[in-house]
Amino acid sequence: MDVEILSRIQFAFTVMFHYLYVPLTMGLGVVLVIMEAMWLKTGSPKYHNMARYWTRVFGLTFAIGVATGIVLEFEFGTNWAAYSRFVGDIFGSALAAEGIFAFFLESGFLAILLFGWNKVGPKLHFFATCMVCLGAHFSAVWIVIANSWMQTPAGYHIEYKGEIMPPGFVPNADQILHSRAVIDDFWAMIFNPSSMERLSHVIVGCWQAGAFLVISISAFYLLRGRHIEFAKTSMKVALIFAAVASLLQLATGAKSADGVTRNQPAKLAAMEGVFKTQANAPMAIFGWVDMEKEEVVGLQIPGMLSILVGGSTNTVVTGLDTFPKEDWPPVQAVFQFYHIMIAIGMALIAIAWFGIFLWWRGQLFNTSNPIVRAYYWILVLSVLGPQIANQTGWFTAEMGRQPWIVYGLMRTSQGLSEVVAANHVLASLIMFTFIYALLFAVFLYLLTRKIQRGPDDEEESEAMPASWVALMERRKGQARSAG
Repeated sequence: MDVEILSRIQFAFTVMFHYLYVPLTMGLGVVLVIMEAMWLKTGSPKYHNMARYWTRVFGLTFAIGVATGIVLEFEFGTNWAAYSRFVGDIFGSALAAEGIFAFFLESGFLAILLFGWNKVGPKLHFFATCMVCLGAHFSAVWIVIANSWMQTPAGYHIEYKGEIMPPGFVPNADQILHSRAVIDDFWAMIFNPSSMERLSHVIVGCWQAGAFLVISISAFYLLRGRHIEFAKTSMKVALIFAAVASLLQLATGAKSADGVTRNQPAKLAAMEGVFKTQANAPMAIFGWVDMEKEEVVGLQIPGMLSILVGGSTNTVVTGLDTFPKEDWPPVQAVFQFYHIMIAIGMALIAIAWFGIFLWWRGQLFNTSNPIVRAYYWILVLSVLGPQIANQTGWFTAEMGRQPWIVYGLMRTSQGLSEVVAANHVLASLIMFTFIYALLFAVFLYLLTRKIQRGPDDEEESEAMPASWVALMERRKGQARSAG
């Protein structure tokens, strides 16, 4: 394989591995805020116990996420030096903002979150939890903004050999090495045409990952008859969170798809397998793309894509025939990844809301019911759903942009480092695969140990600082007065 393919595989592999942990960190951060807020409101020890247990799981995912994210920063300079030189003014500002507004915020309060339970007051600890959660979200904000600029560039001008070029200038293959994109409107760069809709979709997907991790472990405890009260309460909190997030994901996904229609019609055509520009365009439910015949073989709903795009079957949907073949994304891969993401997203909605239905019927924790026990096994496996959907969603977005690394400005092949050889990339890819396999094994081992150990029941009665005890007694007194 040549250096371009190997470099793309290496970056994809390291991003995929890193993105296993980022969604869990963000989603668990919100869960921790909810649980600790309930502890402050009620003073009930069970919420204190829950928050402490899930903080341990959060700490594990946070540590591996940070370690694997650093590698990506170096790859921009080693494998993608030409790209970094071209967009350094723009991409570098977003990464710098992430360090200032996100990483420092997270790291500044992380120690209080993890180790300050019996050392600071409950309100200060809750504030630290909120700041760590906010920092995790800020990190996603700046990364998604930088990536969205690659999808829909805005707020910049091109300089060629130090000279400012007129708007609309696109450097050719000979000019690209002497050109650079420079910010001329910082806010237009941040609020580029796709940033906010993609950001909302990404964040809600991360919420689902955290929610379904809590649901999965809680269902496992209920199946094993262990930590019953802990598992029931954790599941209630996470199930509500998952049910809300699943519907939000549907809404943000529709908005994001609308943005793709407006800004990247070639990507939309690949996502739905539309080869010919046409009205009454069908929407594929599932199928296989026959590239020779340029058609989708599978179940389709006639006219539905035109209705979704423009509200009418008369709406014309741009097909791949509008673009030169060298500018087509890898249609088969984009089509399949997109439909896997959609299928899992709909399944997660059904899973979460079926749990809400069982709860409403008073059957959610009736373990003697075979339907409920079967549902619990689905919940145990449901932790995989958001992870697969998040990964396939990113594959859809990134592969759908090809062959551009910066859409319409710079091709992926033009962003490579000139001095990196294929054997260098292959050697580092093998090394990363080995190291990441070890990291993943360590993560699974430590997570399994935490699950097997479970929450410390004795924490409910363990000595706490006077401020925590006073708060708990005050909340109990308020509850008795209200009763």
